[in-house]
Amino acid sequence: MSISLPPAQEHFIQSKIQAGKYRSAEEVLEILLRLLDEYDRYNLKWVEDTRRKIEEAVAVSNHTAPIDGETFVHQILERFQRSH
Repeated sequence: MSISLPPAQEHFIQSKIQAGKYRSAEEVLEILLRLLDEYDRYNLKWVEDTRRKIEEAVAVSNHTAPIDGETFVHQILERFQRSH
C-alpha cells in the first residue's frame, strides 16, 4: 500500500524520527494505527456504557412519579450544594 500525506503530517513523522524516538516512518505509523484502534475500542465501549446508562435511567423513570422542571432543578441545586 502506498499513501500520500499532507506536508504537515510528513513533517510531524520526520520530526519524530529525527528526534531519535522512532526508527522509521513505518514504526510511527504502526504506533499511530495501534492508538487509533485503541481509541475506536474505547469509543465503542463509551457508546455502549452510555446507552446502558440511558436505558437504566429510562427504566427507573418509568416507575418514578413525574415532577415539574422547577422542582427538578431545585433538587439538583440542593444536591450540588450539599456536595460542596
